[in-house]
Amino acid sequence: MKIDVISIFPEYLSPLSLSLLGKAQNAGLIDINVHNLRDQAVGVHGSVDDTPYGGGAGMVMSAEVWGRALDPLIEDNSDLIILTPAGKQFTQPVAQELSKKSHLIFACGRYEGIDDRIRQYYSQPDFVNRNIRVHEYSIGDYVLGGGEVASMVMIEAITRLIPGVLGNPDSLAEESHNSEGYLEYPNFTKPAQWRDIDVPEILLSGNHAAIAKWRSEQAQIRAEKNRK
Repeated sequence: MKIDVISIFPEYLSPLSLSLLGKAQNAGLIDINVHNLRDQAVGVHGSVDDTPYGGGAGMVMSAEVWGRALDPLIEDNSDLIILTPAGKQFTQPVAQELSKKSHLIFACGRYEGIDDRIRQYYSQPDFVNRNIRVHEYSIGDYVLGGGEVASMVMIEAITRLIPGVLGNPDSLAEESHNSEGYLEYPNFTKPAQWRDIDVPEILLSGNHAAIAKWRSEQAQIRAEKNRK
């Protein structure tokens, strides 16, 4: 999978080279490229934004600047993802769908967001006929300073579903928010007692059927508690 990320703070995205993502890139499973939007700035002051039409607080990111950044990156079968608090909620099923794509482009907005003509322009029939899709996503019902954190959340959630990225693919089967909408049961490791708190005795029993039943019950209890 090829991933392009555009931001005015490319250094913010340096964690994309760490841990599993770094290993996956070294293994050639994914190719992540970060681009500085300011390289496309216009005018003597190198601006990437301007005041909003119709008035209001804040600044809006320029369609011209974003167009210059996106045009060289857009390919047939690209998915352009615009990060915005007004977007659809990003979920595990969305991550699973996007993990099957060949090219994702993340547009990290700032200020009052990106001029909506970017969404409109790349959604036109000529682009649709090239199988280019434009999405607006939010990672939750709150507002961040920009799309960088949201893009990193999405990239990690998406890429770990690509075969070969996780060291043990069986980890996907029992984790939270899988295809069954499951929440994972509580987990424990050595020692069997820590600060006078014991690991549940059933987990020490060696009775795998009983352990599976206990884990299923605990997952249900956790879902009822945390997803009311």
